[in-house]
Amino acid sequence: MAATLFKRTVIDEIGRYLHTDDIIVIHGARQVGKTSILAYLQGQLREQGETTFYLDLEDSRLVSILDKGVDEFLDHLREEGLDLDGAIQSEKKLFVLIDEIQYLTNPSPFLKLLADHHRYLKMIVSGSSSFEMKSKFKVSLVGRTVNFEIYPLSFREFLLFKGVTFVEGAKFTGKKIVELQSLYAEYSLCGGYPKIVLTPELSLKEKYLQQIIDTYVRKDIRDLADIKDIAKFNRLLEIISSQSGNMLTISELSNTCALARQTVERYLFLLEQTYVIRLVRPFSRNVRSELSKAPKVFFYDTGLMQMLWLKRLQKELLGPVFETSIFAELVKRYGPGQISYWRTLDKKEIDFIIRLPEGILPIEAKIQFPRAIPSALRGFIHPQSAVQPTDIENDYRVVSLYGQPATDKMVYPWQL
Repeated sequence: MAATLFKRTVIDEIGRYLHTDDIIVIHGARQVGKTSILAYLQGQLREQGETTFYLDLEDSRLVSILDKGVDEFLDHLREEGLDLDGAIQSEKKLFVLIDEIQYLTNPSPFLKLLADHHRYLKMIVSGSSSFEMKSKFKVSLVGRTVNFEIYPLSFREFLLFKGVTFVEGAKFTGKKIVELQSLYAEYSLCGGYPKIVLTPELSLKEKYLQQIIDTYVRKDIRDLADIKDIAKFNRLLEIISSQSGNMLTISELSNTCALARQTVERYLFLLEQTYVIRLVRPFSRNVRSELSKAPKVFFYDTGLMQMLWLKRLQKELLGPVFETSIFAELVKRYGPGQISYWRTLDKKEIDFIIRLPEGILPIEAKIQFPRAIPSALRGFIHPQSAVQPTDIENDYRVVSLYGQPATDKMVYPWQL
């Protein structure tokens, strides 16, 4: 029986480029659902009467064919029954979907030749490592690609996978709010990897998450970085997982893990490029100041974070886990580049500052709704603040899961 294919939020955005000359590049961590997205797109295109062809480069035989060049690739398509000459004459595109494009030795010149000389082929490709793809994409593809980063499921996608009805912006009854609270707690505790969400048993969720850690976080990154002392790398990973939502001090990590500062920085860079963590910079009007202050670290997935930190999924929602889940939601809504945090010299702090076209939106994450606006938020929106009220129009959000919101600026996670 074929697995159910769910329509991820990104599908509609990708759909805008299906009939352009752009190469569509889909990238993200392993097991976040890139293959399922390709399969959904292929099914959608077939329903529209389009001709499609799918290649999975986990098959080394296909890698050998494509590594020989474009001519060999075109011969392969003809052998598989695709009418290339007919497509050229009819000016109707043939859709070719390639999974795990990073396995090619030189993917960028291969794709550049296709984009420049074979526009009747609409290329849709996926890759698992931003670092590996960037290191192999040495020939410029500027102006030829549109890129989509795929993350673990958002909470709305989580509800879709669970078969739970959710109407955006609806006013919910107390009963529905209790149901959503329970589901959001599960989402925070177990994370958003599709396979984890669809697995009911807690023990199996833990087993699958451990497999992701063993095969991806430890093996793949180790191979990419040519890590010699895997024990120290694992130690670094465990320490970082315990600090999600906190500021990172490179010197402390260096001393604790007995690693050179440059090595720690290199490992952090690789963990970012392989979609495990994100370093969030402090908000400042002064770019130089912004770059000189310590970043906060967040994991993209709370299930992965807890397995690394606590070696099992928890039954009670901890503050750092909830804050990390809110970060993951904000990333999927606004993109990682729009998120920073704010901290004063006297240690007043706001968890997230979102840069929007219309201004700046400060967001504080607390498991329980507070009775009043947190003092840091009041200081941020006060006229004496470094950020003038005209920039943010006194807007803010306090996002919490339990209790009663005291103002309309206090919201549940699904109202972000």
